[in-house]
Amino acid sequence: MENAFTVNNPDNLKSPITGMSKRHYIECAKYLLERAFKHVNSLETPLNFPIIPGKTYPQPNAPDWRYRSAEFEALERTFTLAGPLIHNNPDVVIKGIMLRDYYCLHLYNAFTPGHSNSIPYPENLPDSNYQFTCEFGGLFKTLLFMPETIWTSFSDAQKEEMLPTIHKWAHHRTTQNNWRIFNIITLSFLKKYGYEIDDDLLKSHLLWVVSYHSGDGWYLEQTYNYYSISLFIVYTTIWNRAFGDQYYPEIAAIIEQSAVKLMESITAFFGRNGYVNMWSRSICYRTWVSGAFAVAFMLKEKTSLDPGWARRLCSGSILQFVSRPDFFYNDIPSLGFYERKEYMIQDYSCAGSPFLMFLPFICLALPDDSLFWTARENDGIWETLGNGFRRIVLPSPGLVLVNHGKTGASEIIPGKVYYDDPNYSKLVYNTHFPWEDHNPAGGTAMEYAYRSHDPRDTRGDDVNFYLTGKTVANDSDRNKLFTISQSMFFNGVREGVLYRQAIMRKPPNNGVGYIIDLAEITIPGGVIRIDRTRLAFEYELTLGHFGLPHIDGKQARITQRTKDGQHIIAAKIPGRNIALVTYTGWDMVEFIVHENRNAESKESTVIFARKKRMAKNPPMEIMVTVMLHRTDDEQWSDYELLPINTIDIRDIMPSGSPLGAFITLNNGEEYTIDFKDIDGKRSC
Repeated sequence: MENAFTVNNPDNLKSPITGMSKRHYIECAKYLLERAFKHVNSLETPLNFPIIPGKTYPQPNAPDWRYRSAEFEALERTFTLAGPLIHNNPDVVIKGIMLRDYYCLHLYNAFTPGHSNSIPYPENLPDSNYQFTCEFGGLFKTLLFMPETIWTSFSDAQKEEMLPTIHKWAHHRTTQNNWRIFNIITLSFLKKYGYEIDDDLLKSHLLWVVSYHSGDGWYLEQTYNYYSISLFIVYTTIWNRAFGDQYYPEIAAIIEQSAVKLMESITAFFGRNGYVNMWSRSICYRTWVSGAFAVAFMLKEKTSLDPGWARRLCSGSILQFVSRPDFFYNDIPSLGFYERKEYMIQDYSCAGSPFLMFLPFICLALPDDSLFWTARENDGIWETLGNGFRRIVLPSPGLVLVNHGKTGASEIIPGKVYYDDPNYSKLVYNTHFPWEDHNPAGGTAMEYAYRSHDPRDTRGDDVNFYLTGKTVANDSDRNKLFTISQSMFFNGVREGVLYRQAIMRKPPNNGVGYIIDLAEITIPGGVIRIDRTRLAFEYELTLGHFGLPHIDGKQARITQRTKDGQHIIAAKIPGRNIALVTYTGWDMVEFIVHENRNAESKESTVIFARKKRMAKNPPMEIMVTVMLHRTDDEQWSDYELLPINTIDIRDIMPSGSPLGAFITLNNGEEYTIDFKDIDGKRSC
């Protein structure tokens, strides 16, 4: 078997860009399952992947139910591929095993009390929420839409034997918001097939879920992230067509409207070549957001989504990973992004978790005459974007999406962030420059990193001690390290300028003295940052650019120079270039080599700006920085590096707001940076 998937005999007529037709999706699904089934010796062998040492579950000496959970997760999530394959060919065989027989047997074993591989009843565990609920939702989402794959193969007697387990988990405790969808789907499946359920509970879950709709097709899920697309749109659209339209048409209509709205902007999340942006938690699920392209053609209402572009992006996102040998670990998708990376995953994952990334293979349930399959591939807006850019503002989730025609990269700029987590807190996320983990020594990639030099912090005193005589925990050792923003606010877009705020400390010590007011102007292949510090005491600050991986151990090439008083630093690896230019507000530019922080390699290089202010009461400052990226090996021109013609910083702007600026670019564009009433415009 080849060490990565390749598109053999590409369909150059309908898919001139990726070569991927429906036949190739089937071949890809088979390829992935053939590798996974290397861990299966016979029809009777449970799908049990090797346990990955580290933070993921099950941990050594874990209770038996944790092992059952990992097995069930592997079984259910591989069915994300197996179900659509069986739908297309009920007799499909992988490594000599008929898939339909295999999943029928092992789901029957999992749901039949007393079997060695059966999952426990919830009442036999401490009262809490468990991964089993999540996997029930995933399984019955597939079976709602394609019951003929395995459900109809069970005898009535077998169904009755399995019913208690399914029923108990469907009605068991769930958690927060997106998990309610799992209970909804399992309860709906039972109701559809004539089994008695708690109808009031189902309706309650449904009302809770639609209450989280925030606008622009987005739902609140702890924060705003990919779960809003993959669960609140993909799962619920499948639920609509299989159940909701008939039983809860009013709620189904709400879901339908939000899905239609989402499709207006979904393409902006992907790079020209279909690359997925590494953003938000659960990054090992990678392409699950591409499932939106499939369900777009399950909607009753026609959307603005171009079907040829939709399939091109969906195929490109899948090929982004399955065509890479380093994507596989133990013959299955690795726990990471491109390759196995312990520091980029969560402890609720196990070896089988990444198979959820194959959610877009639900497209195999679309009929052959669906526009998703019949339309000719195209590159959508990229075909006319040239060297310009497209920017879409989604004020409800506080996201700004930028497609850079010059580089083919797409960016997610988050504005409503509730905690210091690199999955969410970066200034920007780029499809071609995956994020790096935080560096407590400073120089964190694509973040402002802050370190206090306030002597009260370095001694470990409470900042209010001499006012109150009371103390609170203030860790002097922690204060010696750089920290990233603790939360971020979205403050809107005015006259072409995006405004946000990075809050560098949380209560009880934040007051209003740890704020960086962010303002940015999008330019082709980058951004001009005009940010205002409101940092009240002695501090040090760094601003990092994207991290560049050391592919095959080769370090990035660094160049530094000064031009017209501006400090310029650039870094280069084959096919990728970044540049950082400081105009005002910074002391110096530097670079640092990181270890075990990058998504693509063990080592990486980050270029960054640094400043240190040791006055007891440092003044507010304007920091002007240009940050550029490119996806070729060409050299930067001075025109690209220095896009600003004039900077006029004012103590008081005409609006009456303190410390703003007038910016004129070399192309004649003029921008006013005015932070008037920015605190009152916070949205989070």
